Amino acid sequence: MKPDMFGHPVTILVGLGCPAEVRTVMDAYRHLAEWPASKRDTAHSIALKACSAALRGEIEAETARGLFAAFAEKHDLLAPETNVIAASRLRRDRDPHVR
Repeated sequence: MKPDMFGHPVTILVGLGCPAEVRTVMDAYRHLAEWPASKRDTAHSIALKACSAALRGEIEAETARGLFAAFAEKHDLLAPETNVIAASRLRRDRDPHVR
């Protein structure tokens, strides 16, 4: 595994809600670098600095992943997990009173 690879990708929603897997520190860095300047905040700054540090080998890729995931969660970018959606659908199919 490359040193900038995440153990598990962070799946975010991009464009019109299409899921995209962020698998490496470089992918996360690119996403953060393209984030509109008007929407940048402390969470963005911390995640961007962490990705930069990870690319230089100063911190672990998983540390940068955690901070990127926190940024994505704060900005409602995290895609719902597929197994959660499937479980919800299965429950709804079994019980017509569940919405």
